[in-house]
Amino acid sequence: MAEEDTFLVPQDVYLKSGIHIGNKNKSRHMEQFIYKIRPDGLSVLNLQKIDERTRQAANLLANYAPEDILIVSRRENGWKPVKAFGKVTGARIFAGRYPPGILTNPKLETYFEPKIIMVTDPWPDRNAINDGLKIGIPVIALCHTNNQSNNIDLVVPCNNKGKKSLGVLFWILASEYMKKRGMIKPNEEISLKLEDFSDE
Repeated sequence: MAEEDTFLVPQDVYLKSGIHIGNKNKSRHMEQFIYKIRPDGLSVLNLQKIDERTRQAANLLANYAPEDILIVSRRENGWKPVKAFGKVTGARIFAGRYPPGILTNPKLETYFEPKIIMVTDPWPDRNAINDGLKIGIPVIALCHTNNQSNNIDLVVPCNNKGKKSLGVLFWILASEYMKKRGMIKPNEEISLKLEDFSDE
C-alpha cells in the first residue's frame, strides 16, 4: 500500500495548503517533527507526523460529545476554520479574545465545564491552556516549529499561522470527528466544503 493511501487527504491537498511549512525558528520541543531545513532556513515539518497526529487528535476528540469540547483561537487566521468546525460539529468555540474565568469561575454567566480543550496556537491561547490545566482536562494544541509544548497533552505539528493550512486541518478534524461519532456515514462528506473552512 502506498504511503499516499494512508493519508487522511491526498498528499497534494496537504502540500497546497502549506501545512508543512515551518519558520526559521525552531524550539527543541518541535525538533522531533521537523523533516528538514530548507536552503532559505525555513523548517519543513514531516507530513507523515502531521497526518498521524491529526488522526490522533480526531480520535481523542471523538471520545467527547460536541458540547464537551472547547476550541479556542485568538489568532485571526484561525477564526474562520474554528467557526466552521463549531458550525458542523456543534462544539463550543471562542474565536478572538478568550474570556477569563469561563472555565474556573462558576459565578459567571458564561461559565461552562468542557471535558477537553483544543487551541490553535499555544502562545496567544495560553490563558485557555492554563485554565485547562487548572481544571485538569486534556489539552490539544496545534504547534508551529517555534512553539513550546509544555503543558500540552497532544501536540499536532502544523503551520498554525496560515489560513489555508488551518482550513485543511479543521476540515479534516470535523470530517473525522463526525464519522467517528456516527454523525455522518463513513463514506459521506460533511455539509461544509473545504473552501468554507479557509479563505482562498
